[in-house]
Amino acid sequence: MKYKLNLISSCFLMVFLVMSGFSSCASQGAAQAEEYFSIGMAYFEMGKFAEAEMWLNRARAADKTMFASEYNLGRIAYETGRYEDAVKYFETILKSDPDNVMALKAAAYSRIKNGDLEKAESLYSRVLELIPESADDGFNYALVLYGMEKYEDCEAVLNKYPFALEEKAPSVLLLARAQRAMKKVEAVDTYAKWTLVNTSSANAQGLYEFAQVLEEAGLNARALEQYDEAIEALTKDTESLKKSTIRFEKARLLLTEDPENADGMTEFNTAITEGFSDTDAIEALIQDTRITQYNKDDLIRALQKINNEETEEDKKDEEETEESETTEES
Repeated sequence: MKYKLNLISSCFLMVFLVMSGFSSCASQGAAQAEEYFSIGMAYFEMGKFAEAEMWLNRARAADKTMFASEYNLGRIAYETGRYEDAVKYFETILKSDPDNVMALKAAAYSRIKNGDLEKAESLYSRVLELIPESADDGFNYALVLYGMEKYEDCEAVLNKYPFALEEKAPSVLLLARAQRAMKKVEAVDTYAKWTLVNTSSANAQGLYEFAQVLEEAGLNARALEQYDEAIEALTKDTESLKKSTIRFEKARLLLTEDPENADGMTEFNTAITEGFSDTDAIEALIQDTRITQYNKDDLIRALQKINNEETEEDKKDEEETEESETTEES
C-alpha cells in the first residue's frame, strides 16, 4: 500500500491550507500562530521534518491553526515511520470532527501500517458512508478486507464500482485474487480481463498467478503460455518472485502432464542454473507418480547436488566462524 502514500501527501496540503483560514485581520496571537504554521510548512516542503515539527507544535496552540498543524504533524509522523504517533494526531482531529474525510483516510493508512486492519476497516467503512461514490477509497477498503481474509466482502465492495473493474487494472487484479482465494471458477475470466486492462506495464506476479489459476482449472496449454509470459515479463527478480521459480513451475507442469516431452527437463535444468534450490519442491516432484523413471533419476541427481553444495557451504561457514572465534580469543 506504499504507493498510496504520495497520493495522500499531495492532497493534504491544499486541504490544510484551506482549513487554516488565514486572515489579515487576525489578532496578534493568531497572526503569530499563522507565521509559525507557514514556517513549519516551509520546512516540511524542504523535507526538514524535525524543524517543521518544532514550528507546527507551536502553531497548534492557536485555535485557528490547530487542526492544520495536527494534520501536518501527523504527516511528518507518518513519513518518518512513527505510525503510532501519526494515528494519535489524526484521531485527535476525529474526536472534534468525526466526519473529516481526510483525517479518516490518513488514520486508516496509519492503522494499516501498524497492522491494525480491523480499525482500518472501520475507518474506511466510515469514509465510504460519507463518499460512497469514491472508487479509490472503495479499492483501499477492499484491500484491507483482502488482508483480513474477508474475501467475499472484498469481492462485494469491488463489485460496487463496475467502472473501476472495467478500466483499472489494480481493481481487476484484486478481484481475481479474492475469487481465487474462494476457489471460484470466475477467477480465470477475471485474470484474463486483467491481462487486457493491464496495458500500461507488465506485472509478472499477476501473470504468474494467472498461470497457476489456469493450471488449477486444468487448462494446461494456456497455463504453459502464461508461465512463458510471466518469465518474459520478470526483468528482475524480486523478494516475492524469482524467474527460476516460474521456470520450475513450468517444468513441473511439463514433467507431470507431458512426461515424454524433453522440454520439461530442459526447463528444470535452466531453473537450477538460474538458482532454484527449493529442495522440498523438488522432493515433492520426485514423489509424483506421473514422472518417468528416467526423469526421476535426473531429478534425484540434481537434488543430491544441491544438498551437497549446501553441506559444503555449511561446513565453510562453520570453519569461518571457528576461525573468527579463534582470532578473537588470541
